[in-house]
Amino acid sequence: MDDADSTASVLKELKAMGVHLAVDDFGTGYSSLSYLQQFPIDVLKIDQSFVRQISDDPNDSPIVTAIIDMGRNLKQRVIAEGVETQEQLTFLQARHCAEGQGYLFSRPLAAAQFAALLHTGIAQTVFH
Repeated sequence: MDDADSTASVLKELKAMGVHLAVDDFGTGYSSLSYLQQFPIDVLKIDQSFVRQISDDPNDSPIVTAIIDMGRNLKQRVIAEGVETQEQLTFLQARHCAEGQGYLFSRPLAAAQFAALLHTGIAQTVFH
């Protein structure tokens, strides 16, 4: 990320090849609002540290809401990481966050278990 122009060029080449690009752990570390303009980003993944505290820390609620709104306005998919409770899910759905991942949906699965899940179709869709 030291050379944003070079990074942007490489990411645009990847995008041209059909690769979809995501910013993982958005809101922490090296994620910057300027990257959303410079880079051809498809997905923002809200860091689980914000999602985890939605119900506990009133300061995290506006941050999550802002990330969801920003992603939607930029026509990017927004995925909430670390969804573990129904209360978190309800909060995210009320703000039109269309995707989530976390223990509320499933514990990590081995490849064979995941394949069986896909084959049997036993899955509950909770994000609409």
